[in-house]
Amino acid sequence: MPKMKTKSGAKKRFSFTGTGKIKRKHAYKSHILTKKSKKRKRNLTYFTIIDKADEKNIRHMLRS
Repeated sequence: MPKMKTKSGAKKRFSFTGTGKIKRKHAYKSHILTKKSKKRKRNLTYFTIIDKADEKNIRHMLRS
């Protein structure tokens, strides 16, 4: 039986931390930035850990 393929969209959007958690970027940082405050844009810059409810599905998409 052939290997499972990694979903290429998920491969581009998620990465693992050193402890095995999955990190993601924030949404709403790509356009229409003039009406958003500096503080809001700055806080959207950083990575965050994915929610526990989504973890099973994302791990399934990332396994190769």
